[in-house]
This record gives sequence, structure tokens and C-alpha cells, in this order.
Amino acid sequence: MFRFEQPILFKHCDPAGIVFYPRYFEMMSDCVEAFFDKVVEWPFKDIHKVGAVPTAEIRTRFLAPSRLGDHLVFNLKLTTVGRTSCGIEISADCEGEARFQTELTLVNVDGGGKPQAWPEQVKQRLLDQSAFA
Repeated sequence: MFRFEQPILFKHCDPAGIVFYPRYFEMMSDCVEAFFDKVVEWPFKDIHKVGAVPTAEIRTRFLAPSRLGDHLVFNLKLTTVGRTSCGIEISADCEGEARFQTELTLVNVDGGGKPQAWPEQVKQRLLDQSAFA
């Protein structure tokens, strides 16, 4: 499981000091980007030279609000690895209290936006990190 830490900053919050829910999706994207950089060793700056890995599907359950000054811990795990896509679960908590749970699917696409097979070395790294490995 990949761990990503995120302090809740003023920019994440609405005027009441509570995280504005679209900001969670930005944080999830930051977590995925860090995972690809640190674990898969295929950083977005390299991916985006030849294509992208956009989110094709996402489902999120918000369990409790986060507030300015909180420190979230994101846990990312791969659930599936296919020929062109992968399934990911991300959960976040603050001091042991669950804040959200997300399931998403990423698709590896070429420069024209068409699904393409993972590069073999990338696929192997994904498989090595998957929950079923």
C-alpha cells in the first residue's frame, strides 16, 4: 500500500474552513501522480510526452469532513491491472478517523486519447504493487 500525506491548507477549504469536496479529487490526483513517480517509476512528466493516464471512472464516499489544519493520510492500493487500465482504491483518514473512500479506474492512453497497452516494465511494476500480487 502506498502512503501519501496531505496537510489541509487554506486553499482546500470553503469559507467555513471545511474542505470543499472538489479539492479532494485534486488531492487524489496528487496521490496517484506521486504513486506513479515513486513506485511505478513512470512520472507524469514522462507519461505526458507520449500519452496520459486519465481517470475513466470514479466513485467516492465522503465519510466525515476535513478542516483547515487537519493532516490527512492517503492509502492507495491497486486492485486490478488489465491490459490498458488499472483499478485503484484510495482511502484517507485523519488521526484514525476515516474521511473518504474512493474506487477509480485509470486508462493508459496514447497521444490521441486511444487506450493502449501498458509498457511491459510499467505493467510489471503495477503487478508487483497490486493487492492480489
